[in-house]
Amino acid sequence: MSVPAALSVDLEFFTHLPAYRRARGVTDERGVGVEGVRDLLVAFGDADATGTFFAVGEIADDRPDLLRRVADGGHEVGSHTHTHQHLSELDPDERRGELARSRDRLEAVTGTDVTGFRAPSFDMAGGHFASLAETGYAYDSSVVPCRSIPGWYGGEHDTTRPSPATAVDPDAPDGLGEVPVSVMPGLRLPLTGTWIRFFGVRYTILGMRLLARRGVPPVLYVHPWELVDLPAVAGVPRRVYVRTGSYMRRAVRRILAEPFEFVPVRTLAESVGESASGRAATQGATATDDPSEVDGEP
Repeated sequence: MSVPAALSVDLEFFTHLPAYRRARGVTDERGVGVEGVRDLLVAFGDADATGTFFAVGEIADDRPDLLRRVADGGHEVGSHTHTHQHLSELDPDERRGELARSRDRLEAVTGTDVTGFRAPSFDMAGGHFASLAETGYAYDSSVVPCRSIPGWYGGEHDTTRPSPATAVDPDAPDGLGEVPVSVMPGLRLPLTGTWIRFFGVRYTILGMRLLARRGVPPVLYVHPWELVDLPAVAGVPRRVYVRTGSYMRRAVRRILAEPFEFVPVRTLAESVGESASGRAATQGATATDDPSEVDGEP
């Protein structure tokens, strides 16, 4: 297909999850998700694809070799804050500290430029884009243009393709880009994350094809902990465990087998300045509107 796609990874561990931090139980297992990172790197390599790993900065302190392996594989490393706290729960100085410290540590460990950011749980606070610009980022990928999902997110944005950040916030600094996470056209629920596990990989692939037909690059995301067998922890909601492990390992490979060029999110951010005529040229990509034409589960 002439429309590229991005499969991004929110590189966090099971114990970074808000659902885990609020649970009454605990686990003694450390780094739950490390094997998921390794599985993802192999899957990307087998598909000759590259992606973006939005990493929690403190992982650079505990497992620097893991992040170096990501960077050495040709993948982009972006920031997912330093400690995976919701930005809206922090004051402005704390937010800037999370952004700056994460970027500094990730760059120091990987030897690459960290220019992209994704907020934990897509939770954006006031002055979000100004804070990103102040701390040296070039683009954001924290917008989900989905319907309102009570207790989660959504209902605030309608930007569906890579755009200047001013399309989301007119007061955003010039030159900053926004690469929204993709949602299913019409239904307006995310294509990946929890939703791929709820609805199945055929749902995700159908959404990718429908977006390509509209000339919109699909932007997907997964978590390493979704690809491993999770420890049972009292108080963690059942939804966290649905179809994790082998199902998600197969689903990732199904996605990467689709006829898209999988590129880092940074590549899509850099395309924001392209002319409307250039975008129109992508309309020749084919897609199906019939879910029955998306073959089988993984």
